[in-house]
Amino acid sequence: MRRLRDLLTTRGRAFVAAGVTLVLCGVGLGFVDLTRVGVLLVVLPLLSGALMRRHDLRFALERTAVPSRVQVDEPSVVTLAIENAGGAASPLLMAEEQLDYALGDRPRFVVPRLRRGDRQEVHYVVRSHLRGRHRLGPLGVRLRDPFGLSTRVAAISGFSEVLVLPRILPLGGLRPPGSGVGAEGAIPHMVALHGEDDVTIRSYRDGDDLRRIHWPATAKTGELMVRQEDRPARRRAAIVLDSRARGHHGSGSSGSFEWAVTACASVAAHLAEQGYAVHLVTDETAEDHRCAAAMELDPLLDVLAMAGPGSDDQFEDVLHAAHPVTSFGGLVLAVVTSLDEEVARRVASLRQPGGTALAMVLDPGGFPGARGRHPSHSEDLACVPVLRGAGWGVVVVRADDDLATVWGALSHSGSRATALT
Repeated sequence: MRRLRDLLTTRGRAFVAAGVTLVLCGVGLGFVDLTRVGVLLVVLPLLSGALMRRHDLRFALERTAVPSRVQVDEPSVVTLAIENAGGAASPLLMAEEQLDYALGDRPRFVVPRLRRGDRQEVHYVVRSHLRGRHRLGPLGVRLRDPFGLSTRVAAISGFSEVLVLPRILPLGGLRPPGSGVGAEGAIPHMVALHGEDDVTIRSYRDGDDLRRIHWPATAKTGELMVRQEDRPARRRAAIVLDSRARGHHGSGSSGSFEWAVTACASVAAHLAEQGYAVHLVTDETAEDHRCAAAMELDPLLDVLAMAGPGSDDQFEDVLHAAHPVTSFGGLVLAVVTSLDEEVARRVASLRQPGGTALAMVLDPGGFPGARGRHPSHSEDLACVPVLRGAGWGVVVVRADDDLATVWGALSHSGSRATALT
């Protein structure tokens, strides 16, 4: 009886209450017609609720999102394939897809009558202005009788996910300043440093330059062998993200942390396009030691999509993990908030002699949500002179600063800092 009562809508419960009242009044006053009307009002919603329970609402559901990885504000088309897995034809249903709030309004649509084994496809579009992993599903279906007296709700299990990546902004054609240790070079230069043992030897192929024949290997193997000297050594770049929650202000796309994540993603894409081997050092990659190896762009963006503010202790771990990565030299980019002098010196030590180090220092007073703070001058941030004194190129960033402009200014300041050291 309780399940049947749960099936009744507000209108259905009102019908039952009115019917019971009329039955009591009709019996008490002796009006037979009034009693009959009361019985009708009670029986109609109860009968409707009983009929609702007879329908077999078993469905098989397949949900796909194309593409399943999108950048912020890019659309993804979701396809729902609904198949009647019950033993009889399904009734006409109203359906509502459950979505994470960041993906927008929940799509509602009508599922027509489906015979057993029939399949219906529905398409809708989602987009998000917030990065992260967002859930699609489950699908809720609702059956209501024509009089609106009873309704039945069921959920079709199963869900999918859409990964929203940080926005990648174009940085123009500016190359990072300097080459330093870890710069790209050719194998002959490496031979001069390490000897010929590091040269790759392979069998002779038609068209190979005879001057590249490696005679000792040829004599040893009895067939022509040549030196493989065209293998490039890739430049290295390390991107360090300061995610300390107390250093960031604002929320959503206007917050300083989102600005920092967008900057890391954009610079990583820019460097990867120019042939750099990019190491990303964040709370997440420091914890599982992925920062020790260069990352391809797609998994790197996946990490940044899920990045969140952390604690001061986590940033200590980030700096500890960054030192082995930067010890080989190359380019270092640090996206940090205001640092005290001690932490600034630890960040400054990431730069190796002859290497290039750049820092985007986010002004804590220059972003929304910084109570009682006003945008600071460069001199007011204690970490700026420390980093510049250690040979870093530094640019102070505020909320309304354009990333491409910041990158251009940073590249020029980095060139000057490298020349001075």
